[in-house]
Amino acid sequence: MEKILDIRDLHVSFKTFGGEVQAVRGVNLELYRGETLAIVGESGCGKSVTANSMMRLIPTPPGEIKDGSILFKGQDMTQLSDKEVRKIRGVDISMIFQDPMTALNPTLTVGDQLTEGLRQHRSISRKEADKQAMDMLTLVGIPNPVERMKQYPHEFSGGMRQRIVIAMALICDPELLIADEPTTALDVTIQAQILQLFQKIQKQTGVSIILITHDLGVVAKIADRIAVMYAGKVIETGTRKEIFYTPQHPYTRGLLHSVPRMDQKGEKLVPIDGTPPDLFSPPEGCPFAARCPMVMEVCTKVYPFQSELSRTHDVDCWLQDERAKKYMASTY
Repeated sequence: MEKILDIRDLHVSFKTFGGEVQAVRGVNLELYRGETLAIVGESGCGKSVTANSMMRLIPTPPGEIKDGSILFKGQDMTQLSDKEVRKIRGVDISMIFQDPMTALNPTLTVGDQLTEGLRQHRSISRKEADKQAMDMLTLVGIPNPVERMKQYPHEFSGGMRQRIVIAMALICDPELLIADEPTTALDVTIQAQILQLFQKIQKQTGVSIILITHDLGVVAKIADRIAVMYAGKVIETGTRKEIFYTPQHPYTRGLLHSVPRMDQKGEKLVPIDGTPPDLFSPPEGCPFAARCPMVMEVCTKVYPFQSELSRTHDVDCWLQDERAKKYMASTY
C-alpha cells in the first residue's frame, strides 16, 4: 500500500505565562492510501494538536512545531512556506472541525460557503461551482439541494450541519480527510448515519481518513488501525482487532474497561484513577506510571523502548521487557 502520510518525532509546544506546555512529545504516525486511522485518548492528550500540526494550523506564537517532520506525499509540511501550505490545505488535505455550528459562518448561505473553497482553488465559473456543491450535498445525504443552497446554517439541524461541514471538507476532492470529533454532541442515531456516510464516501472517493475521537464505539465501527495517545505521546498502535482484543498497554486496557459493553452482563465499569501528568514538566519515565496498577520502579525513571509485537502492533511499555515478564510472573 502507498504511504500518504508519515509523521516522525513530532514535537509541538505552547509558550504561556506559566511556562512551556509540551503538548506533543515525539509522535510517530503513518497513514496509507484509502485507510482509516483512528487517534484515541482522553482530553488533553494531544490528539487535536497533532491534527492541527498536519494542517499547519498551530498559531505561532504561542505555538511552535519544535522538531520532527510531517511528510505528506513526500513533502515535509513543516518546511513549506505559508503560501505553499495554502495550496495544499483545503485541496489535498481537508479537516472537519469539532463543532459544526462554529465551523459555519451564520451570516452566509450554505451555498456561498460550499462554493468558496472551489472558487478559491479551482478556476471554474459560479455556475459550475454551484453544480458541484449541489452534487456534494446529494452525496452527503441532504435532499433538495437547490433550495438548501439558499438557506443559512441556523435553518439546519445539528446532524445536517455536520453533513454540510463534511461536504465543505470534501468538495475539492482531497486525498486526506482529518475528522476531529465528528460525532460529538450528536445523538446515537445521527452518529451512526455520519459513520455510514464516512464509509460510503471513502468507498466512492478512496480518500484516506484520520479520525480523532475519545469514543471507542466510533472507532470500533470504521477504523482500520488505531493509535492510542497519552500525555502527548503515541503509546500503542495496532489494527482494530489487535487493540480491541489484545491490548498491551495498561492505559489502553483501562480505556476499554471504562466503556460499557452490551455483550457482557453484570460487568462493572472500571474508571482510570488519577489525572494525566502536568505537561509543563512531563515525567522522565512513562507518563502513565502514576496511574498504572502494574507500575515498576523503572517506569518512573526511564521512558520505555518501543516493542514491536507484530508487523502492525507496537507498544511503549516496560511490561514487554523479558525481565519485567519474569518479575511479574514471580510477583503475581
